[in-house]
Amino acid sequence: MLKHWPPLNALRGFEAAARLGSFHKAAEALNLTQSAISQQIRSLESYLEQPLFHRSGRSVSLTDAGHDLLSTTQTLLQQLAVGIRRLDQYRKPNQLVVNTTPAFARHWLLPRLADFHQRHPDVDLWLFTSFEAPDMASETIDLAIRDDLGPQAECSFTVLHQDQLYPACHPALPEAGRTTLHGEREMDWSHWQVEGGEDVGQQGKGLNFSDPGLLLEAAGEGLGIALVSQLLARRMVDEGRLRPLSEQRVRGPVWSCLVHWESQEDPLARQFLAWLREALSRHKAAPTGSSQP
Repeated sequence: MLKHWPPLNALRGFEAAARLGSFHKAAEALNLTQSAISQQIRSLESYLEQPLFHRSGRSVSLTDAGHDLLSTTQTLLQQLAVGIRRLDQYRKPNQLVVNTTPAFARHWLLPRLADFHQRHPDVDLWLFTSFEAPDMASETIDLAIRDDLGPQAECSFTVLHQDQLYPACHPALPEAGRTTLHGEREMDWSHWQVEGGEDVGQQGKGLNFSDPGLLLEAAGEGLGIALVSQLLARRMVDEGRLRPLSEQRVRGPVWSCLVHWESQEDPLARQFLAWLREALSRHKAAPTGSSQP
């Protein structure tokens, strides 16, 4: 890293003069005087300790070093402009930033987002997924919906849904020689056994997944039997891609919500939470195998 950087204005002046082939035209383009452009170029050449332009009267042309620097400068200025324009997304007036897990986003929230958007078309929703729970005090997040949350400072904490788990596989998967798919936390078969779950042919070896969403998809693709979330698996069951292997259900993860204190009175956050609670209530009321959204 350089200890000292040339001034950005000098680089802008150099780029304009090099691109337009004239200090005078560069001054007009940047709404500066020609002497200001000349001073910027001289300061840049002094910093680099070599000339960037050949000067002949009023005409200028780039030296070899100038050609080299022009390519670098144009790339730098373009990237800077793109980066600054990208910051506009952080100040949209109706933006709502929602954090959740990739599994919840893909298997439960995404199929229902059309309903939310139809009801609240003015909400500019930004869905931010992460495998780890966010630090709400330091990250720009309005609310988080996850199964790995606990109370945090500067946030309200609410339990939304007590999930249940059951073993499942693809309906066409033969019973003989089924591979056992293993997950983590509650999706580990040891949890099923501790909670008193019946033997459905699970084995200690098999395929292992750290992401419950991938575990669910693997079961739906017919790779083996898995312990799945009743909440997340509902759609795949309704579509005929999964079938339960037991009537028994055991305690699953607890889905909770954190709302940052600055967003608690935000109408956008209130609208989203009201819609979320309604959608979860419909899920609880609908029997497995229904087409309830």
